[in-house]
Amino acid sequence: MHLTNSSTSVTVRHRGLLRDAALALGCAALFGLLATLVTGHWHPLHEFDQHWISELHIYAREHRIWTAAVQTLSDIGGPVTMRALLGVAAAWLLLIGARVLAGWVASQALVGWGAQWALKLAVDRPRPAFNDPVSHAGGPAFPSGHAMASAITCAVLVGLVWYRVHRRGRTAACAVAAGTVLAIGWTRVALGVHWPSDVLAGWLAAGVVLGVVTAVIELWRPGALARDVRRVNWRTRPRVQRVIVPYVRAPHAEDAELDDPRDRPDEPVR
Repeated sequence: MHLTNSSTSVTVRHRGLLRDAALALGCAALFGLLATLVTGHWHPLHEFDQHWISELHIYAREHRIWTAAVQTLSDIGGPVTMRALLGVAAAWLLLIGARVLAGWVASQALVGWGAQWALKLAVDRPRPAFNDPVSHAGGPAFPSGHAMASAITCAVLVGLVWYRVHRRGRTAACAVAAGTVLAIGWTRVALGVHWPSDVLAGWLAAGVVLGVVTAVIELWRPGALARDVRRVNWRTRPRVQRVIVPYVRAPHAEDAELDDPRDRPDEPVR
């Protein structure tokens, strides 16, 4: 019995490691290909970027109210906000004793921040330039920090609630996360501060960070993440149950007497 349980847990762990490694390697390969095309000034990609950025810039310049709304959304979903959300989540996990899970969340934020700037400086791609820009941003363009930070944060938050909700909740969480990531990435292109390929690169870089950090922690502390997930469920589920489960009043002695068949006038006493 013990051997079967151990073998099963090892198999599940290996599957998780393979999944994380596949995510990291797949995204890294695609990111490398995209970076090669960008640095090599591949003409079809250059034309694609130019077409989208030009069309959206014309629209943004002619619709100032719309542009202001897009700028607000971009500011709200910026890297500072996203990393602050991860910081709050890590602090809460630390307070309830899920230290490895808290370290996983904090590592995603810190490694993502470091990888973002390392990649930006390595590629050193100029941002789009206009004579009449509608927004401004500093630093190299590739990859998009907004796209990368939002993808990491939304994926981590979905992972934290994944085992706390049922299928409908998971579907809703994934839909909200995907919509948020797409919307924030789109705002950077609509404001003319990133090329579309920058945003795609940010999403791919986020996949690399998510896979690498998770795999490293799983190799360093095998099974610790799963144990912390169970600890979070155990620490939070009783509170949820007290709210959801209705209170049932125990019957009193007088209630039992009233329920005696002899006290029912419409029924014969047997």
